[in-house]
Amino acid sequence: MTLAELGWTDALALAFAPHAAAGLEPARVVCELRRNFYAVHTAAGEVLGECGGGFFHHARTPDQFPAVGDWVAVKRREGEARADLHAVLPRRTKFSRRASGSEVIEQIVAANIDTVFLVSGLDRNFNPKRIQRFLVAAQESGAVPVIILNKSDVCDDADAVRREVEVLAPGVAVLITSTTTRKGLKALAANYGQPGRTVAFIGSSGVGKSSLINALVRDFDAPLPTGEVREKDSKGRHTTTRRELVLTPSGALVIDTPGMRELQLWGVEDGVEDAFADIKALALRCRFTNCGHNSEPGCAVRVALAGGELAAARFDAYRKLKAEKEASAPKERKPGAFASKPSWKQKTEGLKPFRHRQHHDD
Repeated sequence: MTLAELGWTDALALAFAPHAAAGLEPARVVCELRRNFYAVHTAAGEVLGECGGGFFHHARTPDQFPAVGDWVAVKRREGEARADLHAVLPRRTKFSRRASGSEVIEQIVAANIDTVFLVSGLDRNFNPKRIQRFLVAAQESGAVPVIILNKSDVCDDADAVRREVEVLAPGVAVLITSTTTRKGLKALAANYGQPGRTVAFIGSSGVGKSSLINALVRDFDAPLPTGEVREKDSKGRHTTTRRELVLTPSGALVIDTPGMRELQLWGVEDGVEDAFADIKALALRCRFTNCGHNSEPGCAVRVALAGGELAAARFDAYRKLKAEKEASAPKERKPGAFASKPSWKQKTEGLKPFRHRQHHDD
């Protein structure tokens, strides 16, 4: 693959100019292998990229490390199929979530994507509320969201479900597909398979992301692994275990991602409002700018609910996601909160300065 086939543009070349002056070359991250190790594709081919010691001097948080889809500045090692990663170029878009665990940190699922496909299976695993959560994250990413209702062959009335989802996500394209009957696959490839375009398939386990990708790249030499789903609840296994970018015959670039058992939202300041643009527009007509849409006089949202213009289920979903966003926002503390305590000086007296030592694992 050439850099152009990987999505290289004049804008990227301009952003890369300082790194080029330093003797580095551009590459795109095509796979996360293990901690601090990545498969990256340069103009000369694919090499193993490693975040060396110098990288840690300016990358302090997980979101500053490379993710699949990122463009990076590398220095190839002479005589080896390896390269040192020195910097990550500014991201045009990114799909993020809060990483699992107790730490409040951002995990970037895919970077520099044009379209994010939110895949949901039309089997027993279908969950409209989950679609709304993924849509909020997609709206925040900066990429264009498209909802895919897959496995239409096991659904009696897929068109009715599509109409239901279109009400939940007004203005967002909703496609119906089946890898068994190949329904919708030709239109999917025709509309989103342009050369140099990067798309990402995101959804929970067992919805058929890898099967969709394999159907779109039938002549791909190493098909992505797929797995069966449990019949009783349609839950699937994590057949995709790492994020990976592949080139399709049409020239489009596809990122496959492991299935998510849960999606904890991250930094969705605008995502909730964008995903519920209809409610945002109604709120602008409220008498008070800080209307809580409860019992305030002149509330346009309550009028729309009473008149059936706005579905109660959609408004409930909006309020829950807004509450989650506000609860996850970092709490601000006054700068002198600790220093103002009477015992602060006594507690710090006698403490000796120490030198911070960083420890890095391969």
